[in-house]
Amino acid sequence: MNTPLVIVGPTASGKTLLSLNMAHRLHGEIISADSRQVYKYLTIGTSKPSEEDRATAPHHFVDILDPKEVYSAGLFARQAMEKVEAVISGGRTPIVVGGSGLYIKAVVDGIFDGPAAQPEIRRRLEQRLKEEGVESLTRELERVDQGTAAAMKAEPKPRRLIRALEVYYATGKPLSAHHGAQTRTARFSWIQVGLDWNRPDLYKRIDQRVDRMFEAGLLEEVNWLKENGYDSRLNSLNTVGYKEVFDHLQGTLNLADCIDLVKRNTRRFAKRQLTWFRADKRIRWIPVRGEPEWGTIADRTEDLYRKESLPS
Repeated sequence: MNTPLVIVGPTASGKTLLSLNMAHRLHGEIISADSRQVYKYLTIGTSKPSEEDRATAPHHFVDILDPKEVYSAGLFARQAMEKVEAVISGGRTPIVVGGSGLYIKAVVDGIFDGPAAQPEIRRRLEQRLKEEGVESLTRELERVDQGTAAAMKAEPKPRRLIRALEVYYATGKPLSAHHGAQTRTARFSWIQVGLDWNRPDLYKRIDQRVDRMFEAGLLEEVNWLKENGYDSRLNSLNTVGYKEVFDHLQGTLNLADCIDLVKRNTRRFAKRQLTWFRADKRIRWIPVRGEPEWGTIADRTEDLYRKESLPS
């Protein structure tokens, strides 16, 4: 069996470059675990693999949804697992790659969807979110479910916050307790590697990437979205790089401040990603420094993969 390989790391760490290299070496297919690259039209701001890159190896879960559609880690986990099994059945190696920590965890460990939705409870919580703000509901979650609140610090999302409180008030038990009660049987022996950058080098790469995004036409991309009925209230567009540009287009932020804000918020996002991934002790970290030679990084990854996939 071709053991699935997982490649993780913060934004701008080089996951795409490494995944393409490993797909060539391992006869692999790439399964994107990115909660934004799944959407059509969000190209520059999500740093999607280019058409040329996608032609070199099969890619899955890229450009499959309209930005107005709602997607979840639970749905991704089910669909991605089906794809992993299909890739293995075809004699190829699944390579799951992305920076969305919850999506990675969902496919590797499975995910608990919880009890059925409670519309009335959710409506009240959504109203409270509007009136009191996310900080108030976050403090409430910390009081009733410290485990889930701690996990959300890495990837804070109002929708997940409301769902966690909804589960608590519907069942009387915190979401983390439901997770703990769920028994899982591992279907695969996953091999997970992470790209380990020092902070100054990573932040430099982030700033350079943001500059390239604006040079490549990020303003035009967001303006096209705006003119075609998409706006920052959509969950798909409530994300770094898009919400700041929407503010600029609406006249509340000048361009220079917009670019600086995207850089700052992306650096903060990368820090949260690292906090999430560092908590998973199964991830094997590969040091990357300066101007890396990706062939050498791929050599190290391949050596690790082949050693880890040997029968024990």
